Amino acid sequence: MVEPDVDGAAPTAVVDAPVRDNTGVLLRVRTLLPEFTGALQRVAEQVLSDPAAASRATIVELAERSGTSPATVTRFCRALGFEGYSELRLGIAAETGRARSAGWTVDIGREIQPGDPLERVLGQIMAADTRAMHDTAELLDLAEVERAAVAIAAAPRVNIFGASGSALVGEEMQFSLHRIGVPAWAWTDVHNGLASAALSRTGDVALGISHSGETGETIELLAEASSRGATTIALTSFPRSPLAELADIVLLTATQATTFRPDALSARHPQLVVLDLLYVAVAQRTHERSNAAFQRTAQAVSGHKAVKDGSPTP
Repeated sequence: MVEPDVDGAAPTAVVDAPVRDNTGVLLRVRTLLPEFTGALQRVAEQVLSDPAAASRATIVELAERSGTSPATVTRFCRALGFEGYSELRLGIAAETGRARSAGWTVDIGREIQPGDPLERVLGQIMAADTRAMHDTAELLDLAEVERAAVAIAAAPRVNIFGASGSALVGEEMQFSLHRIGVPAWAWTDVHNGLASAALSRTGDVALGISHSGETGETIELLAEASSRGATTIALTSFPRSPLAELADIVLLTATQATTFRPDALSARHPQLVVLDLLYVAVAQRTHERSNAAFQRTAQAVSGHKAVKDGSPTP
């Protein structure tokens, strides 16, 4: 639905409530931010820039700080699934309170300066990553992880697609699956990836990794595999992205950007956590095969380990 923007900007679409209503308020805002335009986007950015101040502000104050109007703030609340502004304020206050208790707010949102000591930088990175991991666990649908694990465990072939940093994450997943005997390939070249995707059959699995869910090559590769009958899985931070809409199964991650680590880079650790969970779930469902594969692969490389006490490692 599109409502007129009372602040003089172009009309702004009022999106539906987030996929999972039990997620934190700020996580909902970050997830929906790409879908907001105009005045709603300004309100969202103001809330994310200083959540603590937003939790104390009146509706008029928040509207003034974001350069909008109280009516726009009300529409923003509805877009998040709240009936009114008081519910939004309470939700933000509760979330920022929990974050302070857990130590997640330390330096989050503060720009890293060239002269900052490494102790402060480490604290900011740890706080941001801890918050991102917690948000990812809150956002992740374990039923979807279960579906993905069952599909991969039974798949004759698993293709993993990703570009840039997502490609590195995909290669980690391919290595893990390979160690337990799952036939998996990670493709970073679009031509080779398309050739492999074109050979997909029903029962195969294609996993596409993209923080934004908008990487054209990854979308194209997943679409090709899907057209050949493969079960498709998307790992992304945005549930309404083109990649997510294409996939049969969607696994979501959350991010917490810091200076020098924008969202696409800060997404790496949450992505690895979700894929580690998926890998372990696959290993559980192929326990005998996985255990035997571990034994054989460990024995195969044992001769290349460091020598101890002058004797080769048994």
